[in-house]
Amino acid sequence: MKKPQQIISEKDVEHLAELARLDVSKKDIITLRAQLNEILVYFRKIDEVDTEGVPPTYHVQDLVNVLRDDKPQPPESEALLGNAPQKKDRFIKAPKMQ
Repeated sequence: MKKPQQIISEKDVEHLAELARLDVSKKDIITLRAQLNEILVYFRKIDEVDTEGVPPTYHVQDLVNVLRDDKPQPPESEALLGNAPQKKDRFIKAPKMQ
């Protein structure tokens, strides 16, 4: 089996681990380096595919916007106030912020 090209160094993996705030052992760095290099070599294979004339696909299904229209509506103040632990008139009462 052909050894994959080394694209990422151990120093790169250490830097990524630091950015992700991960404590990674030296053994794990070697393993992660090999795995990340295999992934990147595979992405290079995907880049070789001829996609000339193939339209970009953003979604698997042709759904546009399945959400309802955003129309202004009067607030349901009674329903909101009913859930408030403390209220005064038509307002929710909250503790003072210091």
